[in-house]
Amino acid sequence: MVLCPFTAASKTIHKEKWYQQQWCEEQRGVQEVVLPDQTRCDCLTATNAVEFDFGKKWAEAIGQALYYSLQTGKKAGIVLILETPKDRKYWLRLNSTIEHYNLPIDAWAVDSNGIGLP
Repeated sequence: MVLCPFTAASKTIHKEKWYQQQWCEEQRGVQEVVLPDQTRCDCLTATNAVEFDFGKKWAEAIGQALYYSLQTGKKAGIVLILETPKDRKYWLRLNSTIEHYNLPIDAWAVDSNGIGLP
């Protein structure tokens, strides 16, 4: 029996960086901006400090986006990567949390082709 370091649960269609490159270039943003405390904002646009994460990490994305906003003075943003139809539940969780707590976060979703979702 051969042990494989990757499990089915950890497989994604593309790496996070692929989605980041597609979206950030389209928005004319700057990728991997190093902040004063040496953390890295995934994409800095004219208006937003944006965190990218896969659907299941929606809650973690909230904290990171708010922190990047604090560090940059730009509005927090999250691009949630939804590779399968089952991931849609994470989009609903993210947006219901943002709405309920009136969080100053813009949110976008992309599918496995890097195309924005409504």
